[in-house]
Amino acid sequence: MQPTYVSRRASNLSRRDPTAPLKHIDPVLLVCTLALAFVGIIAVWSATRGPGPDFDDSFLVRQGVFVVGGTVALAVFSLVDYRKLHDWAWVFYGLTTVLLIGVLSPFGTRVNGAQAWFSLGPFQLQPAEFAKLSLIGVLAFMLSEFRGDIDLRRLAALLVVPLVPMGLIMLQPDLGQVLTLVAITLAMLLVGGLPGRFIAVLTVIGVVGVVGILNSPVLAEYQQDRLTAFAFPGDPDNSATYNIQQSQQAIASGEVTGHGLFEGPQTRLGYVPEQQTDFIFTTVAEQFGFVGGATVLVLYGVLCYRIWRTAQIARDLFGTLVCIGVLAMFAFSIFQNVGMAMGIMPVTGIPLLLLSSGGSSTMVAFAGLGLVLNVHMRRFR
Repeated sequence: MQPTYVSRRASNLSRRDPTAPLKHIDPVLLVCTLALAFVGIIAVWSATRGPGPDFDDSFLVRQGVFVVGGTVALAVFSLVDYRKLHDWAWVFYGLTTVLLIGVLSPFGTRVNGAQAWFSLGPFQLQPAEFAKLSLIGVLAFMLSEFRGDIDLRRLAALLVVPLVPMGLIMLQPDLGQVLTLVAITLAMLLVGGLPGRFIAVLTVIGVVGVVGILNSPVLAEYQQDRLTAFAFPGDPDNSATYNIQQSQQAIASGEVTGHGLFEGPQTRLGYVPEQQTDFIFTTVAEQFGFVGGATVLVLYGVLCYRIWRTAQIARDLFGTLVCIGVLAMFAFSIFQNVGMAMGIMPVTGIPLLLLSSGGSSTMVAFAGLGLVLNVHMRRFR
């Protein structure tokens, strides 16, 4: 009877423990995540079902599977103590680097001019998406060890870490993913204690580098056209302006309350190219109008605020930096993707996390939010 009594007593103590992680789940962050994922499933279905009576539900099924898989990833990354993941940061970084090298080999698949995917039957794996999480982990590890004491030697080490995946991704090429890694790196370096003068120099170098890439043979001509179309929307020689014009027309036609679910003419007739991925925001804006688009942006705003708040109350610097990396990943995705749909940002192919169709981006978004929940749950122990 003694073991049973001891076990029951330990269980009762656990239930009364005010610092138990499960007592400190952030319900607001969780609700926003699931709400946006649900909107994403409906938006992807709307963008891909077609106008005829025989609806195509394959994208709906796939996105549903991705969200279920993402929910599992969120649970795993929130339940395993993030301080234990601290020790595995370099392992994850090494694995994603190997995948980035492998995708450039004959095993990789070329889609829309970029060799960035592994084909796994009906699904595709994009290593560049997972490179975001591995970069966040390693930079958080290094910066938490340095604790603001960063000289030129340490700065060089901090820069080599993101430059490796950036260089491999540019060989695909995928400038959009590189820009996301740049945003993550700058945000984490700033919060991690890098002096402001270094941040200013790195920002200038980054801008010069992007301009240099746009004027180099690294990108194909059609890729350069997509990136510069927003600056010259009336250029008749740039075929990429068609995407922006159709996107803007879809958003404008939604007006205040939209046409209703499955009733948007631009969406129903498939006039917006790559609508289920690059231009998913137009689906919401056309069918639910300004009200729907604003609601989605408010949900994203609350989500980002909760990530920022968790970064502020984290128990240690490593947890804070992890949250800042995830926040930068989401903030850049939202700003770039929605701006691209409105025609005020370049067409880079960056997905709108939690809404755009895609298994890799969905899994990474859920896993990143799982880490934030993890930090929030363990801020007292």
